[in-house]
Amino acid sequence: MPLSDALVRNAKPRERRYKLFDETGLFLIVTPEGGKWWRCRYRWQGKEQTLSLGTYPAVTLKKARLARDAIRQQLRDGIDPAATRKAESARAVETFEGQARQWHQARSPRWSAVHAKRLWRDLERDALPWIGNKPIAALAAADLKPVVARVRDRGAVETAHRLLQAIGQVFRYAIAGGHAERNPAADLQGWLPSPVRGHYAAITDPKAIGALLRALEGYQGGFVTRCALRLAPRLMVRPGELRQAEWSEFDPDAGEWRIPASKMKGRAEHIVPLARQCVAILAELRPLTGRGRYLFPGVRSQDRPMSSNTINAALRRLGYDADTMTGHGFRAMASTLLNEMGWNADVIERQLAHAERNAVRAAYNRAQHLPERREMMQAWADYLDGLAHGADVVALRRKTV
Repeated sequence: MPLSDALVRNAKPRERRYKLFDETGLFLIVTPEGGKWWRCRYRWQGKEQTLSLGTYPAVTLKKARLARDAIRQQLRDGIDPAATRKAESARAVETFEGQARQWHQARSPRWSAVHAKRLWRDLERDALPWIGNKPIAALAAADLKPVVARVRDRGAVETAHRLLQAIGQVFRYAIAGGHAERNPAADLQGWLPSPVRGHYAAITDPKAIGALLRALEGYQGGFVTRCALRLAPRLMVRPGELRQAEWSEFDPDAGEWRIPASKMKGRAEHIVPLARQCVAILAELRPLTGRGRYLFPGVRSQDRPMSSNTINAALRRLGYDADTMTGHGFRAMASTLLNEMGWNADVIERQLAHAERNAVRAAYNRAQHLPERREMMQAWADYLDGLAHGADVVALRRKTV
């Protein structure tokens, strides 16, 4: 009996992998893990061969049958399907997209998940539709210029710079592998206008910070978002790190949040000391989301973190526009005031997880400064509490080390 869409869709995993057969060589393998793999069996020069046709549901039953029919037509024409597939794969590797995929796969383990996703999104949206299927060795600056210009012309100058840089890295990867001889992206260096770089909006006046903290405490939206708003000024982490926080990363007894290297911009584990106030907020939140993966799950799915725009949208709801305060601005707020208070700059920078720009200094200055950071984070949380309660707080300046 031939397969049906319902049979394929409802096929359940068993203890061992098994096969469901269609007609004329097409069959589906169902794995114990729930995977569904299409295969096509045929004979070429007296020997049985099998080709992969992809996985379900990305490849539907209809698409799998079309691929099988194409294989059988090749057999009737005296063409070896396996040899054809191999030649097509070799040609695909020689294209810009083929090299871009290899480059991204090879380099992405060194990047944060957010950075890797953003780079591939830029290439997939802004470059591959125009140059993806072209042989990488044949591309010239004249081919790349209109690709980057499209991004520039929509006002995304910084994205255009990032795209051109990524394209150049793909070419350097291809050159190293013998698939290209030169990098035409280098010919466009200096052609794009410089991006206008601004600082994240942040409130740094103590009285205004007090008003902000009281507004965060009185947020009338969802309780999960309210907890995120209350933690944001006390943790000094990036918004993406906060919204993707997982319960397994927290140790309230030790007063620590250990962010895995895979989530960090610098690809190194980062320890965030938790002030008593943060531990208390986590204790309030745990009964609601503690059984799941994320502290702040999304509204539509518990398996995904809250939207990247949630914090900023909440701030807008409280009356703080983008020119006054942003989710990223909590870091600038803390950095500005802690430096003014006289805390050790190295301790502040380490807590912000900023990379050391001086390579020689970075090689020798690997100190975690954890005891000082614990003291600083608790003092910072206490200072914020004072502001929130309306006190005329004057922080004591510390001697720099």
